[in-house]
Amino acid sequence: MTVLPDLIPGTTSVPFAHGLAAHGDRTAVITADGLVSYAELAARVDATARRLGRERRLVLLVGANTVDALVVHLAALAAGHPVLLVPGDHPEAVQSLIDAYDPDVVAYPEGGQWLLDERREVSAHELHPDLALLLSTSGSTGSPKLVRLSHENLQANAESIAEYLDIRDTDRAATTLPLHYCYGLSVIHSHLLRGAALVLTGLSVSDTCFWELFRTTRATTFAGVPYTFDLLDRVGFATMELPHLRYVTQAGGRLAPERVSRYAAQGRAAGWEFFVMYGQTEATARMAYLPPELAETRPEAAGVAIPGGSFRLRPLPEFSAPDTGELVYAGPNVMLGYALGPQDLGLGRTVEELHTGDIARRTPDGLYEIIGRRSRFVKILGLRIDPGQVEAMLARHGVTALCTGDDDTLTVAATDTATGASSDAHRIRRLVTGACGLPPRAVQVHVLAELPRLASGKPDYRAIRAMSHPAPAPAPAPEDLCALYALILDRPRQEVTPDRSFVSLGGDSLSYVEMSIRLEQRLGHLPADWHTTPIRDLRSPGREAPSRKRTLETGVALRAIAIFCIVGSHIHVFGIKGGAHLLLALAGYNFARFHLTTAERRERLRRVWVGIGRVALPSMAWIGFVMLLNDDYTLANLLLLDSVFGPEGSKTGMHFWFIEALVYVLIAAVALLSLPVVDRAERRFPYALPLTIAAIGLLPRYDLLGLPDRTQIPDAITVFWLFALGWAAAKSSSARQRLVVTVAAVATVLGFFPGDPGREAIVIATFALLVWVPTLPSRRRVNQVAGLLANSSLYIYLTHWQIFPLIDGFSRHLAFLVALLFGIGYAAASTRLMRMLPSLPARIRAGGSLGAWRSRFSSYPTVRTPSLPRSGCDRHSMTTGLKQGSG
Repeated sequence: MTVLPDLIPGTTSVPFAHGLAAHGDRTAVITADGLVSYAELAARVDATARRLGRERRLVLLVGANTVDALVVHLAALAAGHPVLLVPGDHPEAVQSLIDAYDPDVVAYPEGGQWLLDERREVSAHELHPDLALLLSTSGSTGSPKLVRLSHENLQANAESIAEYLDIRDTDRAATTLPLHYCYGLSVIHSHLLRGAALVLTGLSVSDTCFWELFRTTRATTFAGVPYTFDLLDRVGFATMELPHLRYVTQAGGRLAPERVSRYAAQGRAAGWEFFVMYGQTEATARMAYLPPELAETRPEAAGVAIPGGSFRLRPLPEFSAPDTGELVYAGPNVMLGYALGPQDLGLGRTVEELHTGDIARRTPDGLYEIIGRRSRFVKILGLRIDPGQVEAMLARHGVTALCTGDDDTLTVAATDTATGASSDAHRIRRLVTGACGLPPRAVQVHVLAELPRLASGKPDYRAIRAMSHPAPAPAPAPEDLCALYALILDRPRQEVTPDRSFVSLGGDSLSYVEMSIRLEQRLGHLPADWHTTPIRDLRSPGREAPSRKRTLETGVALRAIAIFCIVGSHIHVFGIKGGAHLLLALAGYNFARFHLTTAERRERLRRVWVGIGRVALPSMAWIGFVMLLNDDYTLANLLLLDSVFGPEGSKTGMHFWFIEALVYVLIAAVALLSLPVVDRAERRFPYALPLTIAAIGLLPRYDLLGLPDRTQIPDAITVFWLFALGWAAAKSSSARQRLVVTVAAVATVLGFFPGDPGREAIVIATFALLVWVPTLPSRRRVNQVAGLLANSSLYIYLTHWQIFPLIDGFSRHLAFLVALLFGIGYAAASTRLMRMLPSLPARIRAGGSLGAWRSRFSSYPTVRTPSLPRSGCDRHSMTTGLKQGSG
């Protein structure tokens, strides 16, 4: 199916957008939800084009790396509606452009769906017939200055890129860059042109989830800006096995020649090509490329003009060297011109060739090298920033400032105010990083009594630029997110940089709960994939007061409910059982989520052993303390061996069966993963392996091995399958896989508690909730209470056996409340004690001290996001992005 040519009579459109159906049943888009064929994509594009109507209208599209956003974009291009693409992660920029251009239609996400807000049936603007796309020239500051691109621009640039990259219909490109960024958009256009597939995701290359998705989908290419390659160095890209990778592209700013050479050599050794490219939004993304065979020997060069384009050098008085001047580009991809407001949307071509503002020289072998810049625009970490727009943005916030920068740093000089220089500097840095998408380390703020001026009264930008120096940036404010991460995770402040994420910093299960609650209080919202999101990308949704409505992650809710029900059942306040078995499944879920990363085998095993210690050691410490007060427990309890050597008939010996079972199961998991063959199998078959282990675990569950009655053997043997099912749930990457895990849970839990169908129903229902429902509607106070219970669950479980008997004879309900409060207080006291001892050696703090345990043992059940295919990779983030006993 294809958009009918008479949809808007007399209007041209982009051929590759309305010719999608020609590629038939080939895969067009791959997401965590599944595959979309070209035929299916064409049908959706056609339906949306018809929805947009027969009258040309200006469509503002809030950019996102999702199928819905892609469909709206292609539908508008195919039907001839001009598209204004805006950054979806900057609400202020979106609103600024809505105010400036008054679009006829606004397409945006809300409540998990994409909405078309049709503000009028007929456009309020005069729209030139050639106008196809409007892109910002200044990043995400909401500047009204836009680049006007034609249908021919988009088609010509896509064809040129596809030609020199030799894009094939078998290629699969991972979207490492956002849709609203011209470089990222050109990746989409050029691959759709050739009938190739897009692996549509909003994940960063710093996330293990991205690489799991990359391998699983057999992706062949990805694109990066210079900052992308900083992240690649940190995540060990050079040692990754990516058998289907065919080529890597780089643009968006200058990559140091030595790094170009290194990546080119790395690609040559691994069998993939490295393309370094040069472009600007005004040329629909790309103007030059460096042939990969020259990348090792000529890494300093921008290369040659792309097919169909050409360069010339305009002489400049200040540059007398031969073959040096301002680089000027001509080609069919050069923009129509700029738009400063809606009155310019009716203009035709006002630009014939593009004066890039870059100083270049032509070498004897015909290559071009960029040696400087004329414009005030700067590219920092691959982001093009207009300092003038940053100044205007700060002015809107009541800050008088001057701004300039280079390829590494944006420098802001602002006047002092009565609130104090230090607080102003941190506030200004937050405003700038939030508006521009830069990490704090790339923004230097200087608060001065007076702004530097020349004798003429004009700003002295040279003096401001000189303020940037290699000295460390000012210490972060107490409210800085990096400081919060360092506090919660007990990490040295210098280790917590904006590029790190919760998972990469070694965050584990109970610290996840505390961190999620604190982050939601700070941000006013909590992204579903925040645990794998770099700190620099966590931003408040806007300046508005946060809504009182909240969501509570299902894992937090279930953990809080489980410990609540366990204690209440033991005190006989009510009889809701099954919580401990749910916690075992959650333990498996978190084991997969936090420990089965792309780290090498020894590092994996080390982290799991630390996790086991954080379960066992605080338990042994509490049991040992109680043994000093009474004789309820034996040495077997202290050593967590009661289920093996404990005396039969003991009424108190089985109090800690759950702890013992969890420790044994984790040790068994470590033993398995210590085998190289199993480690390799887990990396290659992340979903199939835990299902296989669960099947093996069902042998003792159904008494198929001739073992003694399950009351006579350690409980870990008979409940191991629950842990493995939770592990498999975390690795489920599709609805089909989640359905298989759910059916397996239903089939195997039934009959596990003879004569107690209510307990079986509770375990099944909560497990299904964990697998299928990522979040629950909530309120701020509910989140706080749930967070306290979940975060303190280990200490509540450990202490309630000794606390409630002290009050039980007086009031069961009071005993219930006191047992919960005592456990919460004990957890809080332990946490505070640890934070008062910052001088303890890091090794002691990480491995053995009571404070370091802080109820944060790695594999104990934790917060859940939507089903994760690997290494904490949830479905949502891939698209922008659980003994039988008395418990």
